[in-house]
Amino acid sequence: MNKMTEIQEGYMPFGEYKTYYRIVGKKSNKAPLLLLHGGPGSTHNYFELLDDLAEKDQRQLVMYDQIGCGKSSMPDDKADEVYNAKTWVAELKALREYLELEQIHVLGQSWGGMLEIIYLCDEQPKGIKSGILASTLPASWMWDKELHRMIKFMDPSDQKAIADAETKGDFTSPEYQRANAKFMEMHCNSAPTSTDPEPLRRKKNAGTVAYITGWGPNEYNPEGNLKDYDYMDKLQDIHVPVLVTSGTDDLCTPYTAKSMYDRIPNAKWHLFEYCRHMAFVERKDDYEKALMEWLDEHD
Repeated sequence: MNKMTEIQEGYMPFGEYKTYYRIVGKKSNKAPLLLLHGGPGSTHNYFELLDDLAEKDQRQLVMYDQIGCGKSSMPDDKADEVYNAKTWVAELKALREYLELEQIHVLGQSWGGMLEIIYLCDEQPKGIKSGILASTLPASWMWDKELHRMIKFMDPSDQKAIADAETKGDFTSPEYQRANAKFMEMHCNSAPTSTDPEPLRRKKNAGTVAYITGWGPNEYNPEGNLKDYDYMDKLQDIHVPVLVTSGTDDLCTPYTAKSMYDRIPNAKWHLFEYCRHMAFVERKDDYEKALMEWLDEHD
């Protein structure tokens, strides 16, 4: 990133809590890109890899830590009351208003894409130039089904460890922990290595409680309050242009991505070869090129 790139950081009051936000680049005649991170509870950090877009595309980027993680409030003692879709949608709406983001593009990755789908379908917000749904899902049952299908490609011992943990409802055994780590390594690139860029290696306030409360104990057992999330029949109500992005080795399988592409009226799908859950990390240049072309076309 160009060292001259302007970065503003701040906090939005949100009820009795506060939401951290980070704005990269100067205002221009192009609509800003608002980024919704995954998890729930994953933090904005990995989106800092896209900071150079502010200079490359002369476009402001806005990212934030959702309630329950990062530099934002983490009211873990009120998890059941606070960590749910209703709160996170209200926070998104409040942030747009607080930062006066009248005309924007929105990119949601993983859970952030679910949040974007809920927002676009239920709120029918004004001023959205386009949406990008990155490695996300239209329904919890589909994630459950597809990920369990992928588990069948693992070693029998790993399959058994996961099945035993699910049967007992106990995800603490070393065998399960190893099998789950292996599965995530295959499909998620979530464990940073020493060669990863700094934003991925940086110690963060991960929203573990937010994740377990909203989603569940792991990616393939949606047992939290989002377990009934199913927007398959509502996708047709999305009236803005949408770019679906996913990787061939992603938790968001080609079947999942195509399910969204098929149902959203004005959609395009870009499948990134040999990528897992974060194509913008593994194929950064290619991803940014596709993203800039999309954004410029829909300004």
